[in-house]
Amino acid sequence: MPTRRLLLATALATPTVAHAQGSDWPQRTIRLISPFPPGGAADLLARVLAEELSPVLRQSVVVENRTGAGGSVGTEAAVRATPDGYTLVMGSTGPISINPSLFRLSYDPARDLVPIAPLASVASVLVVHPAVPARNLGELMAMARARPGELSYGSSGIGSAQHLFMELLLQQTGLNINHIPYRGTGPAMVDTVGGRLTMMFDTTPTALPHIRDGRVRPLAVTAARRDPALPDVPTIAEAGVPGYEALGWYGLFAPAATPRPVIERVANEVNTLLGREEFRAKLASQGVEPMRASVEEFSRFVGEDRNRWGEVIRRGNIRPDG
Repeated sequence: MPTRRLLLATALATPTVAHAQGSDWPQRTIRLISPFPPGGAADLLARVLAEELSPVLRQSVVVENRTGAGGSVGTEAAVRATPDGYTLVMGSTGPISINPSLFRLSYDPARDLVPIAPLASVASVLVVHPAVPARNLGELMAMARARPGELSYGSSGIGSAQHLFMELLLQQTGLNINHIPYRGTGPAMVDTVGGRLTMMFDTTPTALPHIRDGRVRPLAVTAARRDPALPDVPTIAEAGVPGYEALGWYGLFAPAATPRPVIERVANEVNTLLGREEFRAKLASQGVEPMRASVEEFSRFVGEDRNRWGEVIRRGNIRPDG
């Protein structure tokens, strides 16, 4: 079973993560770096986690926003921190899996960070303007084949998850659809709603209000199984592209050389929280699906995800300057 599926399949299982014995950590406030601005999904998850970890660790866990460069600024701040267990960082698809293959970074996440535990994944949905005649993904692909290079899709920028999710679809189908990068998801959705773009991928929680109001039409979701919020919308694999799956994810990391007992202690506490229905409900309220895995399983997942998107970037000859 691939690691990606294993993480979701074991969401209710109890990982075998050893509890650190005899450690005097923590003795002071723990900093949790959120490498994205306040209000976004990664930041909200960091704050939910900090609130829950503080009482069980008996020390304050304080969220510090260090934003910029698609999450790389905050991630680098964690890499440069003393590896004593008092700095953690919220990792996600962009800065951990995508950016190393896209930018010249001053650090290497695979070398300079250690995965602790996953928290959640989030699927995206392919939406089109209601005037687009395609009622399903098969019809949309037929349109694209009949009009190569004429249809367009928007993203929040070159190398963004939205861009790469579509690039993966194009590589798997051989379609030619014109990419229009924007400075953020909001402007891309505005132009999709306005009919200036044919389509775009957006995370399900963000797209739902537009879908419910009829401003865009959903055709397929990127996860391996249907989204409970869109039960009538098939997966891309169901809709005619076997094996397609693309998820954003969030998880906890620490600087390399952080003591192993600290890593195991934090992983154990996070996985204990993920076993509590009320904590899972908190995550679900943010529109994400809780993930749960051991340190080893999460490490394998991160490595596979980084390799996968690195290959998509190389095959597509994607460069940040376009």
